[in-house]
Amino acid sequence: MTQIFLSIAAILGGLSVAAGAFASHALREKISERSLEIFETGARYQMYHALALFLVAILISRTESPQPTLIASGWLFLAGIAIFSGSLYAISLTGIKSLGAIAPLGGVAFLAGWGTLAFAAWNLKL
Repeated sequence: MTQIFLSIAAILGGLSVAAGAFASHALREKISERSLEIFETGARYQMYHALALFLVAILISRTESPQPTLIASGWLFLAGIAIFSGSLYAISLTGIKSLGAIAPLGGVAFLAGWGTLAFAAWNLKL
C-alpha cells in the first residue's frame, strides 16, 4: 500500500502543478475569470490532498501493521480528488454547471479522509 499511495501521490502532485500551469497559460484567454477560479480551486485541492496521501503513505510505512482506517483515509483522499477536483475541472472546461452537484460528494470524501486519518493517528503505535 505504501508504494501505491506514494506513487499516486507523486503523480497527482505533479499533475496539479501541470493543471495550475495549464490554467495560467493556456486557459487564461479561453475561459471566463470565474471558470478559471473554479479550475484553480480544483488544482489547489488536488495538491493539498496529494500531500495528505503522501503523509498517509509515510505513516503506513512506519507501522508494523497498518490500520484499516489509515488505509481508508488514503482511498478517501483519492476519491475526493477524483470527484471534487475532477468535477471542478469538468465544470470549468465544459460550462456544464449541473456538474456542480457532484463536487460536494468529493468534499465529503475529503472530510471523511481527514476524519479517518485523525482516528488512525490517535491510535497509531509508531
